[in-house]
Parts: sequence; C-alpha cells; structure tokens
Amino acid sequence: MFDRLEIKVLQPGPRYPAQVRFWVNGEDVVEEAVGEGGRGTYAADALPSDSPSPLRATGEARRLELGEPDCTGGCCGYLAVVVQRFGEIVQWSDWEVPWAAHAAMPHPPPELRFDARQYDAEVARAESERGWQVRP
Repeated sequence: MFDRLEIKVLQPGPRYPAQVRFWVNGEDVVEEAVGEGGRGTYAADALPSDSPSPLRATGEARRLELGEPDCTGGCCGYLAVVVQRFGEIVQWSDWEVPWAAHAAMPHPPPELRFDARQYDAEVARAESERGWQVRP
C-alpha cells in the first residue's frame, strides 16, 4: 500500500510569505511534527517559477526542509526528510525533527513510500498553480 501526498499552498499572511504544507494520508506532516505554530517551507523555495521544484524526486537522494517551528529553524532545527526515487517508488526517509518537537514526537515520522506517478502528478499540479504569487 502506498502513501498519498497532497501539497497545499497557504496564502501569504501579515507576517510570512506563502508557505507549502504537505498532507500525507490526510494528515498535515508539518503540524504533526512541528506543532500548531510551525510553518511550512516557503512556496517560492519549494515551487520556484524559474526551475523545477526541489520536491521532484530523482535517483539521487536529496535532503528537503519541509517546515520549521515558530521560533525558526535556525533556533530549534528544521523538519527535514531525504527524498529519493527508486524506480516507480518515491521514498521519504531519514527524518530530522526540530529538537523542541521531540517531547511531543519522541520518534521521527515513519518512512513513507509514494507511487511515483501519483507523486509526480501532485508535484506538477502544485508547480502549475501560481495563485499564491498574486497578492489581493
């Protein structure tokens, strides 16, 4: 059974630019690991308009920062994962959880495996939706 990824972009607010949140199997991964006040990675970094998204999975393992606590990742660490493609499977593994979240989540999230077609389609969909770049 594969895990299912949904990428949601939260509109910019008064304090922060648009941010990306990652929902896996119906759960907000950032909120689960970082807490309610945490932030996702900035949309401009995760979904750049001038190059492919770093979320795209390749055969080369790559560490991605997915979020940070309200006090910032520079203070308490980032929520990060290693993403890599193995044929028709995209794997998220080797999680890093901000140290402040360790009390609520003493173990890192489990390794996740996505069907590469569903994963690629979701990343492509998120890359194509640019409404977050327009301020009302």
